[in-house]
Amino acid sequence: MNHTITCFLPAGNREETLSTINELKDSNLVSNIYLIGQVDYKIDKVEFLNSKSLFAGETIHEIAAKSNADFTFIYTKTSSLKLGQFALNRFTQVAKDTQASFTYSDSKIIKNGKTENHPVIDYQEGSLRDDFDFGSLICINTKALKKAITSVDKNNKYAGFYSLRLALSEQADLIRIPEYLYTEAELDTRKTGEKIFDYVDPKNRAVQIEMEEVCTEFLKRTNGYLKPEFVDIDSKSEHFELEASVIIPVLNRVKTLEDAIKSVLSQKSDYPFNLIIVDNHSTDGTRELIQKYASQDKRIIHLIPERNDLGIGGCWNEAVHHKSCGRFAIQLDSDDLYADVTTIQQIIECFHKEKCAMLVGSYQMVNFKLEEIPPGLIDHKEWTPENGRNNALRINGLGAPRAFYTPVIRETPLPNVNYGEDYALGLAISRKYQIGRIYKSLYLCRRWDENSDASLSIEKMNAHNTYKDRIRTIELKARKNINQ
Repeated sequence: MNHTITCFLPAGNREETLSTINELKDSNLVSNIYLIGQVDYKIDKVEFLNSKSLFAGETIHEIAAKSNADFTFIYTKTSSLKLGQFALNRFTQVAKDTQASFTYSDSKIIKNGKTENHPVIDYQEGSLRDDFDFGSLICINTKALKKAITSVDKNNKYAGFYSLRLALSEQADLIRIPEYLYTEAELDTRKTGEKIFDYVDPKNRAVQIEMEEVCTEFLKRTNGYLKPEFVDIDSKSEHFELEASVIIPVLNRVKTLEDAIKSVLSQKSDYPFNLIIVDNHSTDGTRELIQKYASQDKRIIHLIPERNDLGIGGCWNEAVHHKSCGRFAIQLDSDDLYADVTTIQQIIECFHKEKCAMLVGSYQMVNFKLEEIPPGLIDHKEWTPENGRNNALRINGLGAPRAFYTPVIRETPLPNVNYGEDYALGLAISRKYQIGRIYKSLYLCRRWDENSDASLSIEKMNAHNTYKDRIRTIELKARKNINQ
């Protein structure tokens, strides 16, 4: 028995839209096609919905009302879609066999005239990012859709689709088909290092606030929400020789490390501090550079780990467990700088004032010449003292610079990895303690071609996202256990 399909897609230019529609009409599974948006053309046997945005709550409600087939397909792009052999049959077969509420697949993309594979990743419990990449063609079980729609607010301008897929995940699995079932044009050809800051661009703040509201309601429904109740830190309860340590893990950064060192040594503070540089067996002259500065300033501690299996997280563990580590451990990456000479002073004062276990500042995006670049100041103002630790499960990072109360970080070792180690630690700390915030720029985040995330392959990007989703899955399970 064939399972019928109702299709919905945004209207683009007539030529590309008609190409997609003809692809869909070629399948005997498709019963109805709807175009979303206002256009000045008509297409036979296609109905038009005048909704302005595919992702708005009102549109999602209209889709649920119009769909009368077993499965509802949504194509999210305006560029032409090319279906693979029996692609729609494969979607519906897997959806039926697994009883999934939501099914998606890998695809191929046409980028700069070349066709490339575009694999996506498996959905898991912690896949709460609102920008999770499902590809552009998704299959929804219509019965599940009509049930989930009760959790989607019609007034949402941006988060309607996000709200829908969270609600669908409460009913059944979201299943990825690891097959390249369609081809489409890639419209955003920027490097990964340019895309990753879109969510913190100030112009997207209204979007972020609405996404946070939707995620928070989902966490409340699924027992993952934590109330704003925190354990205060008594920062004077333990003795430390120094009030703070700046920690720089480094591997082969001779081009930038000197600027970072000078940035720390120029700090003016009423509190004594030192600089712990963990040299992870550099071979490009970095080691000699550190030795030069350490011989000139006793505040510099040059650590070379005995182990050869350490990532950035492991280097941090070496530093915070060192006997010379101060009461507060403050982050500085080897290719970045502090914004001015008062950064350490501001961080220490904020710790004492807010009695928090972790602190996150704000940072300015700059190029290698320290010239400001878009999106400029990253202040994470969507973070609130009341709901920051819940919203942290939705966003993909906590900001910079990060600083920690050393006794707490010693109790919670960082994962020994090179990506996401600080995010994992921040989530774990926020489970119990407040994370303080400074919204003034404290830090210059220098973007250049040798940044670890400047230009990643799709495979590397997927590995990063899978790891952070796993971190969120672990954290979400921990919070549900607390609430039980």
